[in-house]
Amino acid sequence: MIGTTLMGILVTVALSMGYDTARPIIIAVVAGFVIAIPVSWLVARKITHLVKN
Repeated sequence: MIGTTLMGILVTVALSMGYDTARPIIIAVVAGFVIAIPVSWLVARKITHLVKN
C-alpha cells in the first residue's frame, strides 16, 4: 500500500511538472518503489513495537 501511494505521488509530480513521456514516468515509478522499501520496513517496525507494548 505504501509503495502504490508513493509511486502515485511521484507520477503525479512528474506529470504536473510537464514530464509526460514514458521515461520520466517509469523513473518516477521505480523511484517510488525503491523509496517504499525502507519506508514500509520502518512502518512495520513501528507497528510491531506498538503491538508488543
